[in-house]
Amino acid sequence: MLGHISIPTLLMRGGTSKGPYFKASDLPSDIAARDKILLAVMGSPDLRQIDGLGGADTLTSKVAIVSPSTRPGVDVDYLFAQVDIGRAIVDTGPSCGNMLSGVGPFAIETGMVMAQDGQTSVKIYDVNTDSRMEAVIQTPGGRVNYQGDAEISGVPGSSAPIILNFLDAVGVKTGKLLPTGHALEVIQGIECTCLDVGMPMLLMRATDLGLTGYEGRAEIDGNKELLARIEKIRLEAGERMGFGDVSDSVMPKVGLLSPPRGTGAITSRYLTPHKLHAAHAVTGAVCVSTAVLLEGSVAYPLAVRPGGNPCTIWIEHPSGMVDVRMETSGEGVNLAVHKAGILRTARPIMRGEVFVPGWKL
Repeated sequence: MLGHISIPTLLMRGGTSKGPYFKASDLPSDIAARDKILLAVMGSPDLRQIDGLGGADTLTSKVAIVSPSTRPGVDVDYLFAQVDIGRAIVDTGPSCGNMLSGVGPFAIETGMVMAQDGQTSVKIYDVNTDSRMEAVIQTPGGRVNYQGDAEISGVPGSSAPIILNFLDAVGVKTGKLLPTGHALEVIQGIECTCLDVGMPMLLMRATDLGLTGYEGRAEIDGNKELLARIEKIRLEAGERMGFGDVSDSVMPKVGLLSPPRGTGAITSRYLTPHKLHAAHAVTGAVCVSTAVLLEGSVAYPLAVRPGGNPCTIWIEHPSGMVDVRMETSGEGVNLAVHKAGILRTARPIMRGEVFVPGWKL
């Protein structure tokens, strides 16, 4: 293709997200050069992403970059990139637990990890959050199985289950469960919890912002006044959490919480942070589940907590529910999260080469 650069890729659905998966060795090591390529791959900046692979949605403008790991006890390193749709920004600050779902299968499909007969445990180092995860994948006969009866809300049909265990969930970006030192903050008159477990988040009661907490994308994304108010609170929360100016960052993410309407523990509306997630982020689910168990948080009085330890927290979201199996000890500000596990699915969609216009680089 005259004037184009071709790069091998595997387009995959990971959880409720979708995007190209790359070997790190197939991309430039220089960050600025790599980001130019990723913008061109996805077709950003352009609200339709018409000139690339992006699907004009934050959930389909994501990239996973995978490489063999040199770290002891780790199989592969995973770097997640959120490619902005309307701006020339590639954000590698946060991670994505949904795209993480496809990392193990990708590593096996590309020969980075040798599959075992039955099931294969892939140890993953998350470069974004400096933390370790384990993905348990069904591999009968030494090949990844994608067919099964596991269903996740936000994805049609069923697939083989992939179990994700977050081994270093606490303080992924700040090194602290509570970056501000308090379970409850008041920011611009709104009670909040600033929490860093799986993903740094700003959690608020939906009713404090004039919502029921059960709204969908149309009601929230179309309410520009509400989004502007949330953004002002988020910017101040970012400062208090030690991130500085977060106007060009998606961290912290935002969770609007309310009591469950069904059999779940709590209802969550997860913002990415400027649009409502159609379902719920995996890392965000880990954070919200921790807030459910954290006495003093905004979530604690809203939630219906299951008994026992470990326990499973079911979070109600716009597309259904997501469950997180939590192993903890301690209480209040001394709460410790030892392991958080979640069931996801993934599947490959297309293998080939993506063509990047050389004149855009």
